Amino acid sequence: MPIFSVLFLVFLSSCARDTVQDLTSREGMPDQESWGVIIILTNEGTIRAKVRSGHLEKYNEKEFVMLDSCVTVDFFDSKEQHTSVLTSEKAEINQASNDMEAMGNVVAVSDSGITLYSESLIWNSREEKLHTKDNIMITTLETDTLYGVGFESDSDLKNWKILSPSGVTGRKFK
Repeated sequence: MPIFSVLFLVFLSSCARDTVQDLTSREGMPDQESWGVIIILTNEGTIRAKVRSGHLEKYNEKEFVMLDSCVTVDFFDSKEQHTSVLTSEKAEINQASNDMEAMGNVVAVSDSGITLYSESLIWNSREEKLHTKDNIMITTLETDTLYGVGFESDSDLKNWKILSPSGVTGRKFK
């Protein structure tokens, strides 16, 4: 009988409740998730960008949206005419400013034929400008290939500049 009592006490002590982290803790988790999303960014009611992504995570407290899985952004001018398209692996949108940072194999192609390649690109929604401090490559329809570090442009890639340029051209100088 004494052995039974000792074993019984051992079993009872093993049933004590350990302090375990709550598995339902939401810290670091998104407040909302969606798949196959389209986000329309406007300026005074005029569509300026249409963002598509395979997956979205929204973080209310941090006020940002994380997009991943084939991000595509179509840009529009003040008359809602398409001007350019941007693709990337992922992007973050700041909900307070509507600014967006595209990251990972970023390619921006203007309707006029300019193509920009970079690892990241930031879109300032208020100024409707694109910029990066990363390495970039630009190709044009005139067979120019330009390289550099740092880039600034409007959303339609018409008025652009490379901050630290280098490159080659297929054109002859007069």
